[in-house]
Amino acid sequence: MSMLRCYQVAEFGKPLALAEKPLPEPTGRQVLVKVERCGVCHSDLHIWDGYFDLGGGRKVVAANNGALLPLTPGHEIVGTVVAAGPEAHTAKPGQRRLVFPWIGCGTCPPCRDGNEHICAGAQQAIGIFTDGGYASHVLVPDEKYLLDMGSLDPALAATYACSGLTAYSALKKLGRLPPDHDLLIVGAGGVGLNAVALAKVMTGVAPIVADLDPAKRTAAMQLGAKAAIDPREADAGKTLFKTTGGVMAAVDFAGSDASFAFAYAALRKGGHLVTVGLLGGQATISIGLHVMKGLRISGSYVGSLIELQELLQLARQTALPALPITTAPLDQATASLEKLKAGQVIGRIVLEA
Repeated sequence: MSMLRCYQVAEFGKPLALAEKPLPEPTGRQVLVKVERCGVCHSDLHIWDGYFDLGGGRKVVAANNGALLPLTPGHEIVGTVVAAGPEAHTAKPGQRRLVFPWIGCGTCPPCRDGNEHICAGAQQAIGIFTDGGYASHVLVPDEKYLLDMGSLDPALAATYACSGLTAYSALKKLGRLPPDHDLLIVGAGGVGLNAVALAKVMTGVAPIVADLDPAKRTAAMQLGAKAAIDPREADAGKTLFKTTGGVMAAVDFAGSDASFAFAYAALRKGGHLVTVGLLGGQATISIGLHVMKGLRISGSYVGSLIELQELLQLARQTALPALPITTAPLDQATASLEKLKAGQVIGRIVLEA
């Protein structure tokens, strides 16, 4: 009998554990996918560490307070269909597909509105609440979550399931910007660099990028940023505001106290800040100034199935700059997480199963 081989979080903070178990047999509309590529995402770090930081000393323990352990991480998955349940009609063996992982309960108001990624019920996100792609195979609950990626490079397409989708959904909330307005992107990790690659075609302007790491600032410039700055430099925020008159739009892909404060302070009157990152922290703003300056703050968490379909169409039709990608074998999953945690990754590591 063929076996499913996977690397699991068996204990928070400990090296991933190799496990083998019988291949699941898909029922209903389920589809069994043989994993080819799986991106290593910062959210995987939170699951590995065991918590998400809400700021002010508050934390959400990952994996339903550990009840779901052992759990196989990995939600940026490209693979090949090997079997489908009897009620599946479009999924056929041999098809190479990108997996949409942000699956909800299907019945709560957000799910009914097509926003399963912000499900208010029993979430079933692959690699977050159910076993994911650090594995030889993954069971997808419905064939509708399999997307045709055309001729896109499988490693790049895998990153679109989270990194690209998150960037796309955040930039979509900003819309098109007039050419005399500026866009600030804070954080040039995997998601931030995907946003740099998408920014010009989606918003009409090349972004200014702020990041602590000079290598990531260099990568941002190579992907089309018009400037890259170190937010720690003396008077960096004041200089940015003076040279731009304030930015009309900003996206915070870091999500720390400092990154939020820097992005928020950079806004001009009428500006819009989209917050994405989950490093953790909390922010204090002056309500009076916020009102008088007419500012907006929006939260943006990954994206919907429709948005991923839109992103794939955009990527197939547009020559987007190529995100830096490093590949590694599946058995280096723990080492890849360690590199990401140490800030040693430019772009994305994609595991090859």
